Amino acid sequence: MRYHIQKTVANCFAVLRQLRSIRRSVPTSVYYTLVVALVLSRLDYGNTVLVGLPAYLYNRLQSVLNAAARSITSLRRSDHIIDTLASFHRLKVLERSQFKIATIVYRSLNGMAPRYLAADLRRLSDMPSRRRLRSSFTDQLDVRQSQCSTVGDQAFAVAGARLWNSLPHDIVVSDTLSHFRYGLKTFLLRATAYML
Repeated sequence: MRYHIQKTVANCFAVLRQLRSIRRSVPTSVYYTLVVALVLSRLDYGNTVLVGLPAYLYNRLQSVLNAAARSITSLRRSDHIIDTLASFHRLKVLERSQFKIATIVYRSLNGMAPRYLAADLRRLSDMPSRRRLRSSFTDQLDVRQSQCSTVGDQAFAVAGARLWNSLPHDIVVSDTLSHFRYGLKTFLLRATAYML
């Protein structure tokens, strides 16, 4: 994944350099749309496979997001970016991938995703060996043991179940996908704000 992230970061910065040449020629709303379409879409493409990567690789991708926000708001490199990202209601790179995975898990559990994804997830309440335990009355998922801690923990069944189990109960039991997405994004934005 190191090579993939290196190429993605290089391509995003190349596009940002090209866009900077037209920054003063177009309105801010148009420039924002161009940055989202040409730069941020590259960060979001396939970001669900980035779960479990080392922090330094996430930091490389986060530097693109920070540079894009600075470019939109015409900030200097020395200016702080935290408030700017919060004003755009944009999640950090790690939280963006967690948001996508949690959404896929929600869809899988509620019959809105392909069956092969739903087959990988098991609720603890559906397991016969857990019927008498307190965990059988929760909405948690079974986290399977993986053979290889590096690659196995990045599998959807393991990473998705771990992430699902870490979410608050009121988000997990949302009745619609839009309520789930809204609650999840709010939760992740607050968690990011506390970490800063």
